[in-house]
Amino acid sequence: MNVIHDDFVPGRKGGAWVVKKGQFIKVTDVEGGAIGDFVTFNANNLKERFDQGRTKADNGKFLISKGDHLYTRDNNILLTIVEDTYGIHDLQYGMCSAWIFEQYHQRKADGNYHGFTNRFTVGGPMGVPPFGCYEVLQEALKDYPIAPEDIPDPLNLFQTMWFDFETGTLGIEDGRSKPGDYIVFEAKMDTLCGLSACPSTGRPFQVVVYTS
Repeated sequence: MNVIHDDFVPGRKGGAWVVKKGQFIKVTDVEGGAIGDFVTFNANNLKERFDQGRTKADNGKFLISKGDHLYTRDNNILLTIVEDTYGIHDLQYGMCSAWIFEQYHQRKADGNYHGFTNRFTVGGPMGVPPFGCYEVLQEALKDYPIAPEDIPDPLNLFQTMWFDFETGTLGIEDGRSKPGDYIVFEAKMDTLCGLSACPSTGRPFQVVVYTS
């Protein structure tokens, strides 16, 4: 293994890495119970980016794992999952934001946000944050000409979901990932990858970019 980057991403922080075609990016949950909002772009055309909808439709599933691909809206493959110790990664949720935690803090009577239930410990050991992955990813990608509104909805790494298909409801529950659980992607084109160590759990990641 030839390591190109080996970076610790603290809870509530983020990072960005260029992963060239044929290279690998490994994301490891350091403490267990983390959530990582992961986005990726065609590094040679940043307007072409990860698309949740195409990724669900083209893989035929809404929880993805080893052997599945991350697609753009043009159905081009950005990355392929080649190793995965967790097994289910969510494609339903958008990223959290300062607005969401403002709703949580104020318990607004109009009920504009229903994403947190008693199955999920908001904030983890760091307490409820004042900002979310939307703001973290804006900071992580600030060196690239990507407008905030052009950051795609993410692949939610290690995020554990519950679904009630009778009522059509869903939500996040406390994660089951263990310390050292990891996922490895192989780049199928030159990519720019961004990761937020989600403030909703405040837990860190280790990110390694390498060649075999």
